[in-house]
Amino acid sequence: MNLKLDNKMQLLVLFTLTTSLVTIAQGIITTGVVYLMSDFSVSSTQAQWSYSAFLLVVGVMIPLSAFISRIFNAKTIFFFSLTMFLLGSLICYFSTSMTMLIIGRVIQAIGNGVLMPYVQILLLRVIPEEKWQTYMGLYGLVIAIAPVVGSFIGGFVITIYGWRALFSFFTISSLILMGLGLILVKDNTPTQDYPLDYLSVALSVLGCGGVMLGFTNVADYGFTHHFVIAPIIIGIIALILFVRRQPKLDKPLINVSILKNKYFSVGTIFICILFFALNGCTALVPIFIQGIANNSAIISASVLFPGGLLIIAFNFIGPLLTNRIGIKKVLVMGCVISIIGFATMMFYTQDSSFEFMMITQSIRYIGAGLALMPATTWALTMVSDKVEDGTAVNNTLRQIFAAIGSSMVVVMVAVLAGGAIGHNSASVIAFNQTSLVLLVLHIIMLILAIVYIDDKEKIENNI
Repeated sequence: MNLKLDNKMQLLVLFTLTTSLVTIAQGIITTGVVYLMSDFSVSSTQAQWSYSAFLLVVGVMIPLSAFISRIFNAKTIFFFSLTMFLLGSLICYFSTSMTMLIIGRVIQAIGNGVLMPYVQILLLRVIPEEKWQTYMGLYGLVIAIAPVVGSFIGGFVITIYGWRALFSFFTISSLILMGLGLILVKDNTPTQDYPLDYLSVALSVLGCGGVMLGFTNVADYGFTHHFVIAPIIIGIIALILFVRRQPKLDKPLINVSILKNKYFSVGTIFICILFFALNGCTALVPIFIQGIANNSAIISASVLFPGGLLIIAFNFIGPLLTNRIGIKKVLVMGCVISIIGFATMMFYTQDSSFEFMMITQSIRYIGAGLALMPATTWALTMVSDKVEDGTAVNNTLRQIFAAIGSSMVVVMVAVLAGGAIGHNSASVIAFNQTSLVLLVLHIIMLILAIVYIDDKEKIENNI
């Protein structure tokens, strides 16, 4: 890439700031669900779609990221993404119904789904490979800070000024960033003449959207409902057809043949398990604290907040440690710390103290934070000549597993508890048993790290 160093830094800084903004928008609306229910006279499930619809759209946009990064330059991607985000924010601000708000969130999510994978691709393109861990750590630090701080501040903003104030902030911020983009984003990133296979696009949308929609509905409808079974079956069939079609194309939408790289596949499996457990616990732990242990929402937020800060810090510390002691030691350390965290969760009771839960959840977050960015970066270094395809495959699969985890872990507890989660001993035992399952998954991750994962130089020397 023929870009001067100053322009590289300008691009990365501006794109990272913009990505932080759209990342804040992803989950901040959850703090206002109660207000949406009141203003639009809808149920909690309907109001929650203001968040779920956003995640689904981001998930179906990610497979297109490799194609988009090839045919459009940075300037086009920057202004398209921000324009969509701005338009969505305006629609949300002026919403007079829940349907209108969801449409605005969908349009916002298109901007998010285009921008987030591209920033990672841009970073890996312009930064030398030997510095990927450091810069991915910095990127992970900024991206992790945004939703934690945003949700914390968003709760106060919604309480004092109302939920529409969030979208006025997004509108003004988008306009400021677009102004900076006119000055800083130059039209000199390389592009290719790359055809778009529309059938592949349709299959990827049906596949990713169907699987995520089906598993998202599990928590509301159970496994046997047609709103769960039909989308999952359609999604799986579409994904199979998508994967079988790609090798037949001269220029596939995603080069799925990179999964033949054993080390990239192992790294991607590791990340998918990590996101399954991380997002599952994000949904499950508040349910335990509030629904099973009968504590308040304030206690729940206070238990998890220190862990949120720690995962931010270790998103940065993990890559720095990787540069010093190597990828294997860092991932083994992350897995062992996570296993300790899940082991302690097996001893949670209805009377578990605030301090015990806070410390043990913080341990779990440290383990996840240590492993997250190093594992992602390591997997991509295994296919460093195909970062567009690697990023698309990696991000798509982890998004799917994150959506599955956020529903499946909660459903697992409900099934083990006899059908419903409540303030009773059966639910406590079910939570403990589910923690054991998550512990076993991290043992599998530990085995993968020990057996297959090592520094790229050592792997190449052994081949």
